[in-house]
Amino acid sequence: MTGPMERPTDGTALLVEGLWKSFGDLEVLRGIDLTMAEHEIVCLIGASGSGKSTLLRCINLTEPIDAGRVVVEGEEITAPGVDVDRIRRRIGIVFQAFNLFPHMSVLDNVTLAPRKVLKRPPREAREAATALLERFGLVDKRDDFPDRLSGGQQQRVAIVRALAMQPDLLLLDEVTSALDPELVAEVLNVIRELASAGMTMVIATHEMAFARDIASRVLFLDGGRILEEGPPDRIFSSPTQARTREFLQRIIDAGRL
Repeated sequence: MTGPMERPTDGTALLVEGLWKSFGDLEVLRGIDLTMAEHEIVCLIGASGSGKSTLLRCINLTEPIDAGRVVVEGEEITAPGVDVDRIRRRIGIVFQAFNLFPHMSVLDNVTLAPRKVLKRPPREAREAATALLERFGLVDKRDDFPDRLSGGQQQRVAIVRALAMQPDLLLLDEVTSALDPELVAEVLNVIRELASAGMTMVIATHEMAFARDIASRVLFLDGGRILEEGPPDRIFSSPTQARTREFLQRIIDAGRL
């Protein structure tokens, strides 16, 4: 049996090289290169269809890639024969849709994977889940079913469920897109708390002000390529690419930055 992953000595959390992904004749990702350090927060911005969500799904191999490689904490997860499920346990991913099990309580949703995948004793899993729910203001909802929760609460539970697996890398895919505007802030506050605690994150988002506030680095994707990247202050204040300027101007005109 393969042992646990060893952390790379250079502090690299994620390396993506030459990643290509197509759906039929449609090339969605065209040669993506990305290196991330531990505790870094990378925000992916760009128009719908630019490849942000597909990139996240390729990083944890929810979508198989066509070419290139993905290295997580020093181990190439795209290499032949790698136990992808073992590595995927260290990569949390939260989607736009909450994907909670409707027939399970909040507590059962959060403890399911630690019990089934990590083989944690039920009591230990419940105690850890309760501590997480308390940390994010949800402990009073532990016995409720998802349909009793607001959209913002459901999304926060989805994030807690991912955190219950103690991931080293967290991928967030437009986690506020399905929410009413008044519920967005409570989810963004959870992500801010994770950032302050040092979680390594890749965040695909349409919340430009949030990206400017939280990101270590912003990547602008266009047509399946990283067209421009840099610190948020530079990307949002003085982008070098005309396409980036055009995209951000539309965001400003819509009152979203």
